[in-house]
Amino acid sequence: MAEGGAQVEGAARAAADARDAASAGARGTARLTERADFRATSDPALSADADGERAEGVQLLDYRQLYSLWERQQWAVQDLDFTQDRIDWHERIDAEERYARMYGLSSFFVGEQRVAAELGPMMRACPDEDMRIFLCTQIADEARHVAFFDRFYAEVGVLEADDLEGRLAETSAHLNRDFGVLFDELLRRRVDRLAQEPQDTEALVEAVTIYHMVIEGMLALTGQHFIISYNENVGTLPAFVAGFTNVARDEHRHVAFGARFLRDMARADERYGQAIARTLAEVGPAAQGVLRPKWMDESEENVDLFGVRVSDAREFAARALARRLKVIGLG
Repeated sequence: MAEGGAQVEGAARAAADARDAASAGARGTARLTERADFRATSDPALSADADGERAEGVQLLDYRQLYSLWERQQWAVQDLDFTQDRIDWHERIDAEERYARMYGLSSFFVGEQRVAAELGPMMRACPDEDMRIFLCTQIADEARHVAFFDRFYAEVGVLEADDLEGRLAETSAHLNRDFGVLFDELLRRRVDRLAQEPQDTEALVEAVTIYHMVIEGMLALTGQHFIISYNENVGTLPAFVAGFTNVARDEHRHVAFGARFLRDMARADERYGQAIARTLAEVGPAAQGVLRPKWMDESEENVDLFGVRVSDAREFAARALARRLKVIGLG
């Protein structure tokens, strides 16, 4: 069998071997979404009230409050010790499982770099100074997330490349086509428009919908919850889990900004609400595709992948989006 085929087959076996962690992983995810520091962000996906008639009454932090929360939720990549993670990666996790894990790790590493580069035009296009100040904090967060993954890759010895650009290029081989469509076409098109026409508020609404509601809210937070839970339950990569949990908390804060911004815009003018709905419909197919690893066939979506099926991940992501949309006023 060719090497690529053997890797795919091995990844499938590694995914199947994780079935025993499924129920424990679900409990771990529930613990994450119940954390007080996560709930402090006011991300509507963490509020059961967003499911019903009380959705419109769900309180969202304003932009200054989100900035203040950012100051209170600081963390440092340099404080993490990856010594045990290196042992786990090379001695406790076999080659097949390492290959299977690379899709999720690669999506986050490259994704953080992509979005960090796109935030500048979005920040400048915001119509309010408090909005711009908060998005400046998000630029800093995204840079820290890139630094977190780069240090994890470097100190654990995940790849052969010996610098940031090389690691990004090497890990990109694990991404699927839909990842490129979502980040490099659908999001970038809006950001490029904002770079040329920062007064185009409708383009900004579309960009925030893709970035904060889909990329961060549906995809990143879904992957984070399940990846963290799986590692906690099998007892691997403790420093990665600690840092990735901080990344997830940051993402909830970012998504809370997106929910607040889109609710304000939808209330200000109904055409912005229409822009949100139109954009979600446009990017939906690519977003759904990102959740499936490059090596997994569509027919295998009900196979367990580290304690969760692709169909379960999509359900989790859709439920979170539905809560946020209800609070925005579009549910």
